[in-house]
Amino acid sequence: MKAAKISHLPLLPQLFRSLSGWRSGLLSACTLAIVLWSALQANGVPIGTKFTPTNPRLGETLVLDLSTTKGGTTTATPPTVKVGSKTYPVFSLGGERFRALIPTTPLEKPGNREVTISNNTGTTTLNIPVADRKFPIQRINFAPGKVGIQATALELKQVAALKATVSPMKLWDGKFIAPNQGRTSSPYGVKRYYNGKFATNYYHRGLDYAGGYGSAVVAPAAGKVVLVGYEKKGFRVHGNVVGVDHGQGLVSIFIHLSKITVEEGQMLAAGDRIGAIGSTGSSTGPHLHWGLYVNGVAVDPVQWRSTAIE
Repeated sequence: MKAAKISHLPLLPQLFRSLSGWRSGLLSACTLAIVLWSALQANGVPIGTKFTPTNPRLGETLVLDLSTTKGGTTTATPPTVKVGSKTYPVFSLGGERFRALIPTTPLEKPGNREVTISNNTGTTTLNIPVADRKFPIQRINFAPGKVGIQATALELKQVAALKATVSPMKLWDGKFIAPNQGRTSSPYGVKRYYNGKFATNYYHRGLDYAGGYGSAVVAPAAGKVVLVGYEKKGFRVHGNVVGVDHGQGLVSIFIHLSKITVEEGQMLAAGDRIGAIGSTGSSTGPHLHWGLYVNGVAVDPVQWRSTAIE
């Protein structure tokens, strides 16, 4: 029996038709992608968006740098940045470049942060993963004379005003420096028991430095003194305290000082002396507490000391 001949010639027109359809579909898809990309740029949706750090953890500051366009040209109109229902200040870095600082805390859950960026002609959404982080636990015992000290209305009001400070000009430059040469005795984010009782919804909102009594406390970065408070004038918990505005929603607070050498309104450079370590207010012994706040939220100062956020 002769083997049957199989001719492929009748299949060629069908193959060409299939290839033609595939090519047409590919061209249509490419055209659609180009149209969508053009529309994104023409609608002014923020582009060039970058987050640092690249692998953020709880307690760190999310730094959002972005630029905007409108009709193919750059625009100096700042966009709106929101996480959930909260809107964050956006500041110009010059030209079409902008920045927003988004704080995170140890009290939050790890996972994605949905960030919405918009202007009057477009909106885009980013999902930024924030990793979990382990924080140590400390047990603090106050002497009988300092147990149950309550803050006065005066200090609560003035410290709250400090933390809420958002001024437009960026005053800091590069990495922050240590405000004292002593060792770090208590890191940021620590959970605590006070006299045997666990403090719920609490985390240590700064760094403690165990420098000797009277050792120098200096400004970790340039800024303006916006708060000077004294224990004898009602700052029962904070003790002698200094608050410094570094600009654009970033402020420092220094508490438990034995001496203050600055005045409100004074401009400081990094390294300028602001006072000395003490044990005023609610303190178990001589040390400096340095708190760093971003848009009213206490963040880890270590990030700002290890990375230059220009």
